[in-house]
Amino acid sequence: MVQKTTELYRGKAKTVYHTTDENLLVLHFRNDTSAFDGERIEQLDRKGMINNKFNFFIMQKLEQAGIPTQAEQLLSDDEVLVKKLTMIPVECVIRNYAAGSLVRRLGVSEGQQLTPPTFELFLKNDALHDPMVNESLAVSFGWATAEQLAEMKRLTYKANEVLSALFDAAGMLLVDFKLEFGLFKGQIVLGDEFSPDGCRLWDKATRKKLDKDRFRQGLGGVVEAYEEVAQRLGVNLG
Repeated sequence: MVQKTTELYRGKAKTVYHTTDENLLVLHFRNDTSAFDGERIEQLDRKGMINNKFNFFIMQKLEQAGIPTQAEQLLSDDEVLVKKLTMIPVECVIRNYAAGSLVRRLGVSEGQQLTPPTFELFLKNDALHDPMVNESLAVSFGWATAEQLAEMKRLTYKANEVLSALFDAAGMLLVDFKLEFGLFKGQIVLGDEFSPDGCRLWDKATRKKLDKDRFRQGLGGVVEAYEEVAQRLGVNLG
């Protein structure tokens, strides 16, 4: 049986641990909630448990749709066993509706539907506030190959198809989301997490925000919104 051993990395909301299997890691979802590149951090009770179970539920849905993910086994309320990936330091972002930084950059109206959805790349670098980059820069600086980027883009669009339909059936709009990928034995694999921390979700009828914007914008009810999303999807929170 695989055992958790020493701490490998502590992020803003998760801690990563080595295991007795060199190909596997344990992700521990903490109750920490951060915004503005870690400048604001608070503890929200039950948030780690909700995100862990929500993430595993979503990863299973994506696996069933043919998207390889790092998720292996739910270990406890706040821990999951995952494949050890060599992460690619570029985030893939799909936008179905205008929100967040897109509204600030371009001065467009929040909520405007984007047809077709847009695809963007951002360098993972908190010190630089995750700047937008393009495929040419990513290849030139050696962050990823053109072939890897093409596969990441294909899988991100596929995830958008699967998840937009999933949330739509539960009365929600998938406004935008980010995905991170890594390499496992040479294959591009979806890593990190998919939770309300890394996407925007609105109620389809009212446009009520059900994601981390509730924390960023001081709207309150963050954990309650996350629980509502999970329950609408049928995630078993125990």
